[in-house]
Amino acid sequence: MSASTEFDFGDDRKRVYRYVDRHGPIEPSAVAESLRLDPESFQHHVSILRRDDLIEEVDGRLRTPMHAGETEEHEEAGITYEIRPAGPPDLSGVVAVIRSVVEAETDVVAESVAEQLAFEETLFRRSPTECRAVFVATVADDVVGWVHACRPEPATLSGTAELTLGVLAEYRRHGIGSHLLQRGVSWAASEGCRKVYQSLPSTNEVGIEFMEENGWEIEAVREDHYEIEGDLVDEVMLARDL
Repeated sequence: MSASTEFDFGDDRKRVYRYVDRHGPIEPSAVAESLRLDPESFQHHVSILRRDDLIEEVDGRLRTPMHAGETEEHEEAGITYEIRPAGPPDLSGVVAVIRSVVEAETDVVAESVAEQLAFEETLFRRSPTECRAVFVATVADDVVGWVHACRPEPATLSGTAELTLGVLAEYRRHGIGSHLLQRGVSWAASEGCRKVYQSLPSTNEVGIEFMEENGWEIEAVREDHYEIEGDLVDEVMLARDL
């Protein structure tokens, strides 16, 4: 479902859809509370949206239906862009965007992802114990943002996924980052993960604020975990339950 789709229903139902699209999977009560809708009207809107296959309920949580291979088209603030799975032709663009974002705002994990992708010369690798997905945001076929989601190998961590994402500075404030983040979260949920996490240096204040604005919470802080340009920097560990 595209964010540019014309809805033929009232504003409250549109608000419910857009909130679930951005924050799902999410408990119905949390949506109703955030939007300040009374239970009866909220349930009516949910019933209609489910009937029309605009949202679905899985394990007691609402989300918008999404399949890994789908391409979404969005338009916001005069920018039209697509969110879609990355393919082999996107490799150089993904690596270049990651390195550009890392250079501007330190992200140690993202930097290692770029090196890994460049070394393997592939965007996908799946084994019996590990899988990952990469989605990109494109404007006129140029990669302007990415999200990388990886479920780690150890069986003890199989219920979690690590996400990294970023958007070129000139394309921010158009909803691209939020849509990429949701795509990565939806993939993790479809893989049966119960939790997603991301680690950022405390110096990346923009990234930390963005994650918190999208419903993630700071779970822990490891002091002096990184050494960046000669300075010891804390690691901020953010997470979100699915």
